[in-house]
Amino acid sequence: MKLMLSHITKAYGGRTVLTDCSYTFEKTGTYALMGPNGSGKSTFLRMCALLEEPDLGEVSFYSGQSVVEKNIALKRRMTLVLPRVGVFNATVFKNVAYGLKVRGMSHREMVERVEKTVDLVGLSHKKNQNALTLSSGEAQRLGIARALAIGPEFLFLDEPTASIDRENTGIIEDMILKLKTGGSTTVIITTHDPGQAERLGDRILMLSDCRLAEVTPADAG
Repeated sequence: MKLMLSHITKAYGGRTVLTDCSYTFEKTGTYALMGPNGSGKSTFLRMCALLEEPDLGEVSFYSGQSVVEKNIALKRRMTLVLPRVGVFNATVFKNVAYGLKVRGMSHREMVERVEKTVDLVGLSHKKNQNALTLSSGEAQRLGIARALAIGPEFLFLDEPTASIDRENTGIIEDMILKLKTGGSTTVIITTHDPGQAERLGDRILMLSDCRLAEVTPADAG
């Protein structure tokens, strides 16, 4: 699938957040969305993930040349990870497995999927540990693992390394880079760090004055 935004506008309480934003996200790749706090990055992601509707404009998903109907089945092909994730009072393994059980996945396939995903985010050695005992950085990695386990076609990461230490930031960045080799997931990550955007993004986008534009790495610095 590809994601197309056409002339998106959004306002809250009379304050415009996004104005006439258009962009096409191709089937795979990593897109880094930059902008200062309050620039509308989170709102932009929520509309991409079909969690909010634009006031004007259209968010569309295409399979080939056909528009994909917006329904529960489509929403299950994408996931949004917030800057602060919530965890269940259960083991790391059970936290990651939750979404797979809801989808009715067989036990064997579920175990294989969870094992692969916790390894990707560097939590294999803590899979039997209660998730409530994890550090904030580890919990963030767990939230990403839970999102990845369902095999989303679109992964939206809202400031995934905000307020966590350098070690966990490095692990998360490495994980995002590894996703590029798989070629099956489109990743859109928001960040205020130009260096991170350049390290991770195949394309770099900028939200400024309520408008969206693609920039070159040099422009981003």
